Amino acid sequence: MATAINLHDFRAMAQRRLPKIAFDFIDGGADDETGLVRNRNAFQDYQLVPRYLADVTKINQTTTLFGREYASPIGISPTGMAGLFRTGADAMLAAAAKKANVPFLLSSASNFRLEDAAKIAPDNVWFQMYATSDERINHDLVARAKNAGLGVLAITVDVPVNSNRERNKRNGFTRPFRMTPSIMLDAMTKPGWVLEYLKAGGMPMMSNWQPYAPDGASADEVADLYGTLTPAPMTNWDTVSRIRDQWSGPLIIKGLLHAEDALKAAELGLNGIVVSNHGARQLDVAPSSITMFPAIRHAVGDKMTLMLDSGVRRGSDIVIAKCLGAQFCFFGRPTLYAVAALGQEGADQVFAILRREINAVLTQIGCKNFDDLNERFLLRAGQQP
Repeated sequence: MATAINLHDFRAMAQRRLPKIAFDFIDGGADDETGLVRNRNAFQDYQLVPRYLADVTKINQTTTLFGREYASPIGISPTGMAGLFRTGADAMLAAAAKKANVPFLLSSASNFRLEDAAKIAPDNVWFQMYATSDERINHDLVARAKNAGLGVLAITVDVPVNSNRERNKRNGFTRPFRMTPSIMLDAMTKPGWVLEYLKAGGMPMMSNWQPYAPDGASADEVADLYGTLTPAPMTNWDTVSRIRDQWSGPLIIKGLLHAEDALKAAELGLNGIVVSNHGARQLDVAPSSITMFPAIRHAVGDKMTLMLDSGVRRGSDIVIAKCLGAQFCFFGRPTLYAVAALGQEGADQVFAILRREINAVLTQIGCKNFDDLNERFLLRAGQQP
């Protein structure tokens, strides 16, 4: 079993196992993919200033979020179609989240029913949904999450239109999907993945949408139905308000980058925001989430729980985000790379690596409790010490 040293290693491992069409679906961004680079480079605008001669014999990175204590301030972002990269990937990610005691935001576009995920890790699975063009389905998705006993609901709002992901277009990964000769030829260079794909029956089912399709609908037909329901450009604040009225538990909104939008979310009684640019998969010229985070924090203060997603790859990234006021960080690609490459073992390794990195950084900067981090440990680029 291969062992990764850091999260970047999983990307290379996944690239060796997956055909190009599958790897590029995970790896790619929108348009020229400058946003991918910007998401990572933005963390370099900050440095951590260590304080020495502090007793850091014992480090504590437990974090309480929406009334529940988690072992680490990290979680899995929603990622659709994980079952294409490894059969049963969503179940593996749920199990990894339970083992590490961190949240897993199950995507409504996953290949795993939310009800089944709730059975694996009822205290760790959150549900992420896109509002659709059918209000009845929106209502039903919320009701299903509630009936399954999931504690947190997230609405992703930064996909009003399908983005221009040119890698997918060049590779032929479009709807309706067709297995062309060139795709088959490339896939045959990865026989392990092909055998697993065929054994599973081909394209995995988007199980959360199966109830809204005709009886006996194929995986392709269910995916096509999903494509007619989303994106839903008519989604607006009234949509969010209706979901707020229906959902009594913690409700968070994912994908905001503007301070005025954050204030509106607070006014509607939402409990948290995941500041995110969708991993640079939607608007290539959008600013990074870490760049916009301080303005959002200044706008909403302590009114809401603020979290961060997009570009997180190191324990130091998570420490920097906390110094800026983010209580939690989420990431998606690293867990997909890991589970695609190594299955359950890979998913587990992600959290072991990040826990180790966070502990090392906290020890080095003289902060024994993650919750004690603040701006006194932070130096911005160009800032005088």
